[in-house]
Amino acid sequence: MALTESIGEATINGLAYVGGLARLAGGSARAIFIEPFRGRKLHISRAIHQAMAVGVEAIPIVSLISFFIGMIFALQSAYQLRKLGALQFVAAAVAIAITRELGPLMTAIMVIGRSGSSFAAEIGTMKVNEEIDAMETMALKPVHFLVAPKFLAMILMVPCLTTWADFMGIVGGGLFGVTNAGFTWGSYFHATLIALQQRDIMTGLVKSIMFGVVITAVGCQEGFSTGLGSEQVGRSTTSAVVKSIFAVIAVDLIFTAIFYFTMPR
Repeated sequence: MALTESIGEATINGLAYVGGLARLAGGSARAIFIEPFRGRKLHISRAIHQAMAVGVEAIPIVSLISFFIGMIFALQSAYQLRKLGALQFVAAAVAIAITRELGPLMTAIMVIGRSGSSFAAEIGTMKVNEEIDAMETMALKPVHFLVAPKFLAMILMVPCLTTWADFMGIVGGGLFGVTNAGFTWGSYFHATLIALQQRDIMTGLVKSIMFGVVITAVGCQEGFSTGLGSEQVGRSTTSAVVKSIFAVIAVDLIFTAIFYFTMPR
């Protein structure tokens, strides 16, 4: 009986958590896409500030890690392709793997570490200091003022970061191709362009948009759920990172399956 009660309680809590994420995402979408046409101002300056923090400031770390990931994948794929005498397909393997999967996923994980955790810490600190209650007293909606600018920044900047990560990953693979696989830079990029199709790039970009939505929703939800005391802010930040990674992997699996079964082969 205890087992079934535990399973039921976990299921209810999980559904309630997903409902909270949907409520945050829905409220933010309303604030971004509907309310500005009804005379309610969207805080563009806050969205620009968030975009700078999420996107521009993340370019160095995204560039470095994506470059290394591309080189590592080129090394690993070349190890097997050399046995088959098909080393010329290294460029295609790197391009497809980076644009479809590794670029969006690694970018999302880096954004979780930089921005998802900061969202939870920022809102959690405001919750502990009772600033959220003060905003509600002044008739300011926390979702409209705090969450919507973050959603807008993430929806715009995560795909941009993913595009840049794709490019740097391909360049990293190209460095191996030029130095060890008999390519020139021109022939490597030509082989990359031949291998890539529009659906490969679009798959990664659609995933990146959904990753941005999930990361923002989880980070803000954990911030709003912060208990009393400064120690709870640290716990909310840790929980935001762990749950965001799990949610991103789950969303990645869902959309990979959707693209696999729906896209023409």
